[in-house]
Amino acid sequence: MPGRKIRTGKATQAAGRRTPLVPVQERSRERFDRILTAATEILAEKGSDAFRMSDIVERTGIAFGSLYQYFPDKSAVIGTLAERCNAIGRECVARDLAEMKKLSDLHAALGRITDGYHQMFRDHPVMHHIWRATQGDRTLQRIDEEDVAFLAGLLRDALHRVAPKQPAPALTTFSQLAMIQIAAAVRHAISLSAADARRMLDLFKRMLPKDLSALR
Repeated sequence: MPGRKIRTGKATQAAGRRTPLVPVQERSRERFDRILTAATEILAEKGSDAFRMSDIVERTGIAFGSLYQYFPDKSAVIGTLAERCNAIGRECVARDLAEMKKLSDLHAALGRITDGYHQMFRDHPVMHHIWRATQGDRTLQRIDEEDVAFLAGLLRDALHRVAPKQPAPALTTFSQLAMIQIAAAVRHAISLSAADARRMLDLFKRMLPKDLSALR
């Protein structure tokens, strides 16, 4: 996750989409990207509570009528940014889990995911504002919930690969709990000072499971 740039020009596909598709025409796509770039800057500067659609109009010079053709409201803008941040995280988690060749690699893999997730928030502070916004809007909460479910699915599939005799329902539950705990720990860490965050996450990683003994 470290060093990954949040891209604003790539479509994100999701079942039951609640965010706009990237326009096909080059001129419209350029305007779409300008809106998202401006929104990212404004969120980083003002936070999600103070963020307004009028801020985008002021910064980009795009008229309200044109802005609403792409994004009907503030939630649609933030939701698009959230899905694109999530796409970065999914790629990184998939990469970390690909290194899990046997069950004894589980603890190290979960530790890497925790560190990578935390580094992603540090590299892109705007993600904290995006995440906070998702917690205050039920529609955006579903984007967050779907992302955790997707990541849990990646972990479940990786565990099934290295522990094929374990029952699928148990692996599903285990994976959901693990990803929920990692997300909660990292999101608490980003509210702390750098030193306190590192101490807390170091302790948290020591508490992560080393095997599937809890399923017995």
